[in-house]
Amino acid sequence: MALFYLGIFGIALLFSFILTRYVRNIAIARRWVSQPSSERHLHSLPVPRLGGVAIFLAFLFSFVLALLAQALLPSLGLSLGISSKAIFTILAPAFLVFLLGVYDDIHPVKPYVKFGVQATAACMLFSGGLEIINLPVFFGPRHFPWFVSLPLTVLWVVAITNSFNLIDGLDGLAAGSALFSTMVVFVVALVGHSPLLSLITVALAGALCGFLRYNFNPATIFLGDSGSLLIGFMLSALALEGAQKAPTIIAVAIPLVSFGLPILETALSVMRRFISGRPMFTADREHIHHKLLQMGFTQRQAVITLYAVSAVFALLSLFLLMPTGSTLGLVLAVLGLGIWLGVQRLNYLEFGELRRLAHRTMEQRQIFVNNLSLRRACEELKRSDDYQQIARILVAAFNSNDFEALELRLRDTGQLPRHLYGMQFTLPLGDETRFTWRKPGTTLGMDIVSSWSLTLDLTSANHHRHGALVLYRLYNGHDLQLDVNLLASQFAVALADALERAVIEHPESEISPAERVFAAVQVS
Repeated sequence: MALFYLGIFGIALLFSFILTRYVRNIAIARRWVSQPSSERHLHSLPVPRLGGVAIFLAFLFSFVLALLAQALLPSLGLSLGISSKAIFTILAPAFLVFLLGVYDDIHPVKPYVKFGVQATAACMLFSGGLEIINLPVFFGPRHFPWFVSLPLTVLWVVAITNSFNLIDGLDGLAAGSALFSTMVVFVVALVGHSPLLSLITVALAGALCGFLRYNFNPATIFLGDSGSLLIGFMLSALALEGAQKAPTIIAVAIPLVSFGLPILETALSVMRRFISGRPMFTADREHIHHKLLQMGFTQRQAVITLYAVSAVFALLSLFLLMPTGSTLGLVLAVLGLGIWLGVQRLNYLEFGELRRLAHRTMEQRQIFVNNLSLRRACEELKRSDDYQQIARILVAAFNSNDFEALELRLRDTGQLPRHLYGMQFTLPLGDETRFTWRKPGTTLGMDIVSSWSLTLDLTSANHHRHGALVLYRLYNGHDLQLDVNLLASQFAVALADALERAVIEHPESEISPAERVFAAVQVS
């Protein structure tokens, strides 16, 4: 039997090798090529598409040849026991998806049309008995009713079909990743004694190998939607077929892990676009392979790196064939750690913002404390009409938050005190008198460039300007744990109103013109 499968693999490889060159030449002659018309395209010259045509024909020929050998040469002992219904259930919708891909390679199709045809093909699988009947890892052995099973099946098929299409961005990437997944399904089929799965996967693997000769960098033909959609659909259907009689872990976990790279790419793309508020079907240059290129990898290095990732996913999925209870947990732990470290290295801005949000959520209590302190200061300022009392409120409010220093610039009305509580009188600035305060222990100087400042214009509710409050903070890498809107609106107005009342209540100035000139000379 091993020689039979090896022979089918070799026939599929040979025909794929021949047909790919033939299809490439026809596509070039008819100008069915992919033009480098977008910045996300990595090729500089027109490259023919329709590589999926060669894969499909090579697969179909080798598969039919295997069936004929079984029927016409009984002396070889090739009793596969494959029913025509099972073959039709998989190949008929696969042919529909293949035709969709061919048409899309020649005349681009809108996304919703693609999804509609793929959903129809998934319904054909469902009607043939290939469905998700339960998810025992999450819901126990309970079987789903058809109105739950059908949408789950459609979701699975459409998601996997498009995930392989999504990673088709570098020469040889989608076909090579699919080859690793196909070999995993083949091994699982052998272990589960499923001749139909074994035959389909070995023929598909041979077709992919023959095609990769022309698709690896520098590619002379692209997989195209005719190939990526076909491969994704076939693997999703084969996973459903293998799940019908397989044990729980094999049926659920192995397909998910073995398709790890395209599933990861799809999940990251959906999350990125959702977080950034972009449409889900917007093309960009932030896929995993684009990130590797931005890190300095060549196309070949990026593809080989992702081949290694696919191989790791495939190897880990095969570990799930071991009948130990702790295997699933160990595999998931290794996968989770590896994915987390990998995503960190790719430096996605969207996930950096999520980390910042999570960190800020953890610090929410301190933000509440600082905001409440600022609100209490606002309430106290509403009852204040004395400069010293205002100064005490400012020092108390900012002594416990994230600012290192402040500067109170008051309009010189001839009514200012010589000293303010906890603050230092400094040189005048135009028609403004300045008082400064530094948090105890800080090394911040007002002229140090390692700080940034926030200037609040102090305009009262009566639209009278009383100066400005300048807040200083060091660049320390930590988020400001304070609501800036609260500071700029409510607090600034409350402070300006308090200063206005202080001007009315204390008309006598304690700062002489000579003192102002002396302070200016000292500083200059």
